[in-house]
Amino acid sequence: MQKVLTAEQMREVDRLTTERYGIPSILLMENAAHAVARVITEKLGGSVKGKSILVLCGKGNNGGDGAALARILWTQGADVDVYLFGEVEETKGTAKENFIALAGLAIQESFRNFLMFSEIINPMDFFERELYSNRYEKAEVVVDSLFGTGLSRAIDGNLGDFIECLVACNGQRPNVLFVSIDIPSGLNSDIGHTIGHNFDANITVSFTSPKPANILPPASNFSGKLIVDNIGTPQELIDEQNSHLFLTESVDAQDWLTKTDFSIDSYKNKRGHALVIAGSESYSGAAVLCGNAAIRSGVGLVTIVTPKSSKESVASRVLPEVIVRGVSETESGAIAEAAFTEIAALLEMADAVAIGGGISQDESTKKFVQQVIENRRQPTIVDADALNLLSPFASNGESQYPLILTPHEGEFMRLLGTDDKDAIKDRVAAVRDFAQKHKVILVLKGERVLIGEPGGKVVVNPTGNSGLGKAGNGDTLTGILTSFAAQAAKMKIDIFETVVAAVYVAGMAGDIAEQKYGKRVMTASDVRECLTEAFEKLAVN
Repeated sequence: MQKVLTAEQMREVDRLTTERYGIPSILLMENAAHAVARVITEKLGGSVKGKSILVLCGKGNNGGDGAALARILWTQGADVDVYLFGEVEETKGTAKENFIALAGLAIQESFRNFLMFSEIINPMDFFERELYSNRYEKAEVVVDSLFGTGLSRAIDGNLGDFIECLVACNGQRPNVLFVSIDIPSGLNSDIGHTIGHNFDANITVSFTSPKPANILPPASNFSGKLIVDNIGTPQELIDEQNSHLFLTESVDAQDWLTKTDFSIDSYKNKRGHALVIAGSESYSGAAVLCGNAAIRSGVGLVTIVTPKSSKESVASRVLPEVIVRGVSETESGAIAEAAFTEIAALLEMADAVAIGGGISQDESTKKFVQQVIENRRQPTIVDADALNLLSPFASNGESQYPLILTPHEGEFMRLLGTDDKDAIKDRVAAVRDFAQKHKVILVLKGERVLIGEPGGKVVVNPTGNSGLGKAGNGDTLTGILTSFAAQAAKMKIDIFETVVAAVYVAGMAGDIAEQKYGKRVMTASDVRECLTEAFEKLAVN
């Protein structure tokens, strides 16, 4: 997991990099520029020679990164136009050194390629002088290095108008690559919502650590693909920063899969037993989706507990490897309180339990859910109807067995006992507070899934897409989580680490389904079947 740093924390890391380790800021800026140059070169097919690149620079260090980038790209054969929105004399420090060097190069004739440097006093002059010029029209890459992580208020005046017009013009040029350095200009790097007009990038190359606005929507939607490059900052300095916000990386899922890899002597009892309590007369599909996803995720054995009237419907559609057991039910076809004693042996045998998918909201069912949770002897995932039956949520005492809640935002508000949306406006704070208060692992579903744990850590999951916002995908996620949790319990692997990996893999399968079928067509069953490719992509050779 990558630690996410605020602007102030990042400044402290940069300061200590120079003071403690003697790495000069000019070298960090040069490394940052080379990192962006590598990304652009890769996106242009391995060479920038002869490519037309437009670099827009502000007067701060972010602009200095852009100036260094322009010089590097020019030396590699690119045709580069650079615009500084201000004057060189207004810049400072290492940024000024790079602008002076660039201005000096720009006035020299070059037999290899073109390099132009202009100082723009009135940003709107850019549109009159250059926007519709041949040079702008032929640009294959536009680089945004106007504002970095130091911005804390909306950009107004001519520069705000300029960014608004620029984004509108850029939207008409789908074949151009738009790259932001560190963060799209106009965003406050410390928060997840927008504050005014801002650049809209295809790719953002950030340095050392991601920033909150890089990973929290809606601000993160303007970063495009996020690439975080280490430009020479010692990891020790990042670790020292007092941040409890993290971003999941593919290596987190890869490490978990390595720990749970199949050994020569693997068999079902070594891989864990997942117990899924789901379904009712009207909602048997939830049990099918959850059970099928669980058995596809590496666990040794899956048993579904469902009302007797639903058993035939579930058994006829679930994969044949999944066991289905019918239990006592209410008049409405939901699981009855009496079922708890019927499955006592199963609850003892299971390594992880999931409860809630499609079980309906009957008073007898509520008592059953409460008994399962209060008497748990393994990690227990609570989803869907079970969440609503427990709302508003109150801690049920200390337990050595983790409780994992998986609400969407509506269910989370019911758990909180409120209908005030402001209560979850800061999703990170709301998740952290709830997980700490109730000593649970909270998986808050939404545009970016957040995972909180009792110690205060919150992890942002970067995989997944809006195509997952359809019926059945919550059940599929629960099945994957339960399978992973059962394997982790059997193999004594940290459960929070396990939940983080499961959410990442589920989102990745969703991304593969989007690529294969498209958001409009993809279904929860497609996501489950795409687990095969997700595991293949994460395989460590």
